[in-house]
Amino acid sequence: MKNRLRELRAAHRWSQADLADRCKVSRQAINAIETERYDPSLPLAFTIADIFGRTIEEIFLPDRADTTNDPGPSGEDSSRDQASNRPDTRAVSD
Repeated sequence: MKNRLRELRAAHRWSQADLADRCKVSRQAINAIETERYDPSLPLAFTIADIFGRTIEEIFLPDRADTTNDPGPSGEDSSRDQASNRPDTRAVSD
């Protein structure tokens, strides 16, 4: 997950250790979040947002390349063969 944590922390002139103390987590946890090796838990994301006076959405941005939970585009035509995107020509019984 992309995030603006390093940018916001730098704007406040806080070290990773300073932010970690405020969040009650380790400096390594802050480093892992900043380098996108770890996604914070929801409670930690709320804590971070509260500390910076921002919403979670202003700090954490979904990685749009990860579409594992994406149901696909809305309004998708179900009458098309999904593998080839050709019209479904199978016979329909009444």
